[in-house]
Amino acid sequence: MPKQLNHTDRSKDIPPRTMPKSIVWFLHKKFLRFDRTQPFISITALLAFLGIGVGVMVLIVAMAIMNGMSKEFEKRLFVMSYPLTIFALNQQGIRDDLIQELEGRFSHMRFSPYLYTQAVARINGSMEAAMLFGVDAHKEALINPVFAKAFANKDERDYFMQERFSIVVGEPISNAHFLTLGDKITLFFTQLEPTGLVLSPIMKRFMLVGSFSSGISSYDSAYMYANIQALGAIKNLPQGLYDGVHIYSPKPMEDKQNLRQYLDSKGLTHIGIEGWWERNSNLFAAMNLEKNVLFIVLMLIILMASFNIISSLLMVVMNRRKEIALLLSLGASRQEVQKIFFAIGASIGLGGIVFGVLLSGVVLWVLDTFPIVSLPADVYGISKLPLDLDMLDFIATLVGAIIIICLSSYYPAKKASKIDILSVLRNE
Repeated sequence: MPKQLNHTDRSKDIPPRTMPKSIVWFLHKKFLRFDRTQPFISITALLAFLGIGVGVMVLIVAMAIMNGMSKEFEKRLFVMSYPLTIFALNQQGIRDDLIQELEGRFSHMRFSPYLYTQAVARINGSMEAAMLFGVDAHKEALINPVFAKAFANKDERDYFMQERFSIVVGEPISNAHFLTLGDKITLFFTQLEPTGLVLSPIMKRFMLVGSFSSGISSYDSAYMYANIQALGAIKNLPQGLYDGVHIYSPKPMEDKQNLRQYLDSKGLTHIGIEGWWERNSNLFAAMNLEKNVLFIVLMLIILMASFNIISSLLMVVMNRRKEIALLLSLGASRQEVQKIFFAIGASIGLGGIVFGVLLSGVVLWVLDTFPIVSLPADVYGISKLPLDLDMLDFIATLVGAIIIICLSSYYPAKKASKIDILSVLRNE
């Protein structure tokens, strides 16, 4: 008798039947094509495509505007707050020999010593509160471009240093009181008497030699700069003793640690160091929180648009039940059917992302080229809408949109692969 074949063993030698990849992509294109018999399905897919595109565009443009505004405020606060500031925590002050040591030790940084006091300015019969800084005009101009623009050239800075009681004020004050160069401004200071019980006023007249504008009215209306020698005489300080030092550093966060270590090694624990980010930490924390919340809220637009992908694919699955059952009966695996419908949803979503990126590029170019949105300069310090798209935000937008699209395409594709072949072929 011939040897009986073992069917179990033969089945192991026969490779599973799979559809050619060309047929998978053919069916993907066929199901994605506009169906005249069921136009609502194609319209739903088109709405999903447009919704995702518009959502991506809105998110990218909003992030570019938020970054632009944040960096614009950061740039202005960076100028007026200085990258780093060292200051004395007691009455010992900071001596000139220490500044010379720091200049030799940290040659990549620039140092501008200052004295500070509060005063009341009497200008044309009205009173203005003032935060008065005594500075060296040449050193301050190297680290503060706002102060440097108050002078036309080096000769004017020399005159500021030679004219002992000279002063520079903000343009809002100068314009409000119709001041011109050479006008006199009277400043009132308070001085504690030796008894420690009485504050006596001191009055000094300063000559206006320039005005500055930082673009932030709160600074321009309060800050004034005077000759450092004059302010030292008013405060009865010996020459070469300062309240603090403004410092320019290209890497302030790293240099702050280096300065702290150097000062501690010298035993100068009475000197504190403050970075510009610490002085305005609450503002930037609020702006970052606003940006993160805006990102999440606008991502919901893409999420809502993805619901159209789900509904469109489910309608395609219901409309193509017979074709799916035939494919499965002819040998197609459920994974291949799932792959077909997943590819349909991914094509709609990824096409929408590409469309949104292109549309956002056009919108950003239009906003940057034409004055469609204008800002009040007296409030924001700028009249043009600042735009700055950060690459990290751009990548986060794309990754978030792709994840939402993949999740939206997975459920209908999984539903298509779970169709009961016998039930569909028997009833339909």
